[in-house]
Order: sequence, then structure tokens, then C-alpha cells
Amino acid sequence: VQLQASGGGLVQPGGSLRLSCAASGLTLDYYAIGWFRQAPGREREGVSCISSIGGRTHYPDSVKGRFTISRDNAKNTVNLQMNSLNPEDTAVYFCNARSFVAVYWGQGTLVTVSS
Repeated sequence: VQLQASGGGLVQPGGSLRLSCAASGLTLDYYAIGWFRQAPGREREGVSCISSIGGRTHYPDSVKGRFTISRDNAKNTVNLQMNSLNPEDTAVYFCNARSFVAVYWGQGTLVTVSS
């Protein structure tokens, strides 16, 4: 089983990026998917999640209205659209997949917001 986050990069303040969480060895629509980030010297924080049933989403206030999580079941990916990025969004972004019996973490992707 492997999860891999991709799509990070350098973007100017106010810009957008779309991250993808791709899986091999598991079908993502059976799992709740979370996106997390960790900035240097700070604890890991959740920035979005989507449930396995019903597709309910949740965002903390820090990203609400700017980030959108969505599933692409045909590609077995979960995407995170990030708009209106600011320097405080700079971090390594990770995805995880959770069921009642397992949690899988992927490799992160670095997002740098800077002019």
C-alpha cells in the first residue's frame, strides 16, 4: 500500500495550487481521507478531510473558503484545491487514508508561498 501526495511547489501570495493524493494497493473511496500540513517548528495540523460515506467535508477556520477537497474515484485520487494562498500556508502537505482498522500515511509534498 502506498499513498503519495504531489502537486506542491513555489507559488506567489494570492496564487493557487492543486495537490493530489494518489494510492496504489487500496481504493480511496473506501477510506476517509485527510490532508495535513507541517511547517518548520510547528505541529502537524489538519487542513481538510472528506468522509468515506456521504462525502462530508471539514475544514478548519484557517483554510475555510480557500481550500476544497474532492474525490476523483476514476483516478483513485483525492485532490486539494488551494486558493488565495498566503505565506502562512507554507508547509509540507501530507495525506492519509483512514478506515476502522487501518491508517495509511503518504509522503509529503512541499508548498512554498513566497514572493
